[in-house]
Amino acid sequence: MFPGPSVTPVGSSTPDPGALYFVSYEGLVNNNAFQKNGLLTYQAHQYAVWYTADRDAVVGRRALGVSRWDAVRVGHSLRYDDSHNVICMGVSRTDGRLHLVMDSHSDGFTCVKSVAGLLDDPTGTGWTPNRFGVPRSTLDGLALTPRFTYPQFVATPEGGLQLSYRAGVSGDGRNALAEYDGIRWTGLGEWTSSTGTYTSAYGSSTARNMYLHGIDYDRRGRLHAFFTWREQNDAVLRRGGGLTNHDTGYVYSDDLGRTWRNDAGTVVGRTGTSDRVRVTDSGLVVDPLAPDHSLMNQESQFTDSDGRPHAIISYVPGHFGRGTGDHVADRTANGRAFHVRRTAAGGWRKTEIPFPLNSSQRTKLVLDRYDNAYAVLPHGRVAGASAVSGHTDWRLLYDGDGLNAFGEVVIDETRVAQDGVLSFMYQEKSRDSVPAPLRVVDFALPV
Repeated sequence: MFPGPSVTPVGSSTPDPGALYFVSYEGLVNNNAFQKNGLLTYQAHQYAVWYTADRDAVVGRRALGVSRWDAVRVGHSLRYDDSHNVICMGVSRTDGRLHLVMDSHSDGFTCVKSVAGLLDDPTGTGWTPNRFGVPRSTLDGLALTPRFTYPQFVATPEGGLQLSYRAGVSGDGRNALAEYDGIRWTGLGEWTSSTGTYTSAYGSSTARNMYLHGIDYDRRGRLHAFFTWREQNDAVLRRGGGLTNHDTGYVYSDDLGRTWRNDAGTVVGRTGTSDRVRVTDSGLVVDPLAPDHSLMNQESQFTDSDGRPHAIISYVPGHFGRGTGDHVADRTANGRAFHVRRTAAGGWRKTEIPFPLNSSQRTKLVLDRYDNAYAVLPHGRVAGASAVSGHTDWRLLYDGDGLNAFGEVVIDETRVAQDGVLSFMYQEKSRDSVPAPLRVVDFALPV
């Protein structure tokens, strides 16, 4: 019999006792859930990125099991008080480099990369600022788009690195990919479209963007992406003030993001061509939902040991009323998170996680080596469901008591498979832009 989900606290550490703190878009620049790889583990060392109280971008490193963090400044300072301008990391295994992209919200970006081999020999290589190159506004000369947002590094099965990003703006944007082979970056192009007509019960919209819940390879090399659409025109809402997000969709690629297929295996888009994934394509939606439920964008996804995709979505269920007006207030009062996953039989199943969000913010998802699921809810609460039950027996495993966490957390997605530890970074609540501690807490999962 396989063990069910459990979390055992095994340690905590403080990368920065007083990191930059301001609230915008209901979030923090150092702890946004869509900040993929703001915390990662490689070669028995953990890495974290954040902005200091004086706005400098830093990357910290510690050996696993050690509480002390060593931080180096990488030569860039945050430009605006905008919580979208997060820092993201990626590792290119082919040359042992650490890559950083930061400080972008529908404008230019800044990137930094380390010297080759820095991550391959962490105990024998000095951890100093001169190990990182000069900050640049291109990927080694590759200019992407003047409207750049939401960078996410994705490690390819072959050891390369890809960068996912949005070109354009909220409500009128396209997802795109670039690729690094250990020598140079290449732009693969856009793979989603912002055009086409979407019609709700109340009105129509002719522009939108696809918000990704994640983009991840499974151990067999398939690239998975859950998403929701955000419409540009508020006419699709019953009344103003809500989110125009609608439907949970899913696509996958078996050729490193060049060709995209819907759940049935039908090609629905080809990266870098005019044939892109569109809102009008059939077979994309795996969980239909109208725009009037304050459905959150950019929540979370993970794949299990058999390559089956799982996601967390959250919204205000219909039994709380018809339509939401103030999405922050309504999600805080009545929002619920749901676990959506593909079953062994090939269908889709959704289960409500039976705990109020008590927040307008996002939940993160990881699966352990036994495919038990863990949802890290706002404020650092952890809920779990067993694979044996079909992920239907959700219960609260850790209540977050004593963390004083602001809301969203940043998960170390890479560490769970390496040593069976759930590790997440959070920032303590503060006010009036007073710097606040940035902490990492570790939990042992079943062995």
